[in-house]
Amino acid sequence: MSARTPLPAPVGALERRLDERLERIRAADLYRVRRAIDGSHGARIRVDGRDCANFCSNDYLGLAADPRVAAAAARALAASGTGSGASALVSGYNREHQRLEEMLAAQTGRPRALLFSSGWAANLGVLRALLGREDVLIADELNHASLIDGGRLCGARYLRAEHASVPAFAQCLAESEDRAAGAMRLLVSDSVFSMDGDLAPLAELAELARGHDAALMVDDAHGFGVLGADGAGAVAAAGLGIEDVPVYVATLGKSLGSGGAFVAGSERLIEFLIQRARTWVFSTAPPPALAAAAASALQILHDEPQHREALFANIERFRAGAAQLGIPLMRSTTPIQPLVVGDAARALELSAELLEKGIWVAAIRPPTVPVGTSRLRITLSAAHRSEDIDRLLDALRAALQRVMHPAVPA
Repeated sequence: MSARTPLPAPVGALERRLDERLERIRAADLYRVRRAIDGSHGARIRVDGRDCANFCSNDYLGLAADPRVAAAAARALAASGTGSGASALVSGYNREHQRLEEMLAAQTGRPRALLFSSGWAANLGVLRALLGREDVLIADELNHASLIDGGRLCGARYLRAEHASVPAFAQCLAESEDRAAGAMRLLVSDSVFSMDGDLAPLAELAELARGHDAALMVDDAHGFGVLGADGAGAVAAAGLGIEDVPVYVATLGKSLGSGGAFVAGSERLIEFLIQRARTWVFSTAPPPALAAAAASALQILHDEPQHREALFANIERFRAGAAQLGIPLMRSTTPIQPLVVGDAARALELSAELLEKGIWVAAIRPPTVPVGTSRLRITLSAAHRSEDIDRLLDALRAALQRVMHPAVPA
């Protein structure tokens, strides 16, 4: 169903309300539609029957379409079947899960890791397990929605800090000095912010937490596998360990091209989450084949540093080309390279024009980003070829010149 296809006449109070709200979403150019993909989800992709270069995926290392990862999943599928059948505490915990958890613990330099079905489940599960009404959560205002929802649901006093501002975090700590005896304060931040591509000041936040008897939790979804030595993540790249960041969360569906997420930390942390993280306790364990795929990708990450090298070469090529053509990017050194255009309708128009040229870049609009900051969220992969990037740059320049003239010089 297209964004402009009228819906059937409403019947009843619920349908009447839904119809009114959907019309408001359409009128604001904020209506969202899905596009069907044929085949694999790599750097080259078939979208609604059209072959495209894919520049809106989080498959940073190009492993989602790697045949070795698929083969590992196929072997586990033949051996273990399609599903786990139960939660991990009942009968759903497979040797494939155990092996992957051990590999992830080693990769992050922590004693233990615990698999979750998604990054959303991991963040909600951790925050609801660790915090209660007497506690204080201090969170970056641009954190991922899963951290925001987890913070709201946990019941703790929720303080939002200005984005990436250490003084703002310090002010929130000062405001929370009157907490109840025994209450914990937890600082929470993304490592790489998913819509801007910038980095959190992790070293400074860790120092701040230590100085105020607080703890730091980091969601490294977009840093794990990409940043740091051997792809160990943004926390490792900042020179921090478990004593600095005792709660570490990352996902498997981005750099590892699989699915699910994990929490890594101390023996006590993981054992406590096994007892009290509701999104883990009451969820069916992920299929063993997904764990096998992620383990294969993790081994490739360890054995073949050329994937990360190719990724950063592509980032450099894209940013250099954009600067030469006058394409205004944000300040990001990560695979996330946003082009902010402001108006939602313009973002949609740019995305549609690129798609006509065989380049897929999704338009990101509110409520995902603040009003007035709609954008093209361009993401780069190790699997992109030089000619892919050059074609994207040429198409971007032409589209911007037509849609936003005279913002980009002819």
